[in-house]
Amino acid sequence: MQIIPMRDLKNTVEVERRCAEENGPVYVTKNGYGRLVVMDIDYYERTMQKMYEAKAVIEGLEDIKAGRTVDGDAAISNIRSKYGI
Repeated sequence: MQIIPMRDLKNTVEVERRCAEENGPVYVTKNGYGRLVVMDIDYYERTMQKMYEAKAVIEGLEDIKAGRTVDGDAAISNIRSKYGI
């Protein structure tokens, strides 16, 4: 985990290098307290994809708990009869 002071943001080339090396977030502090997080766009996109997938899994588990499911064979049968296949 990289931590840099706010004043180091002036050196954008160095901040970019650190983000690429870290392959994760770089934390920026101001007066010794965390203020910002800077990260490589690839890391950001991977993280957002994981969050989207986790949300989908959680929603699926909630559907199971609430009984909002259909048996697989019944679902396929309904699709076949609906579309005549």
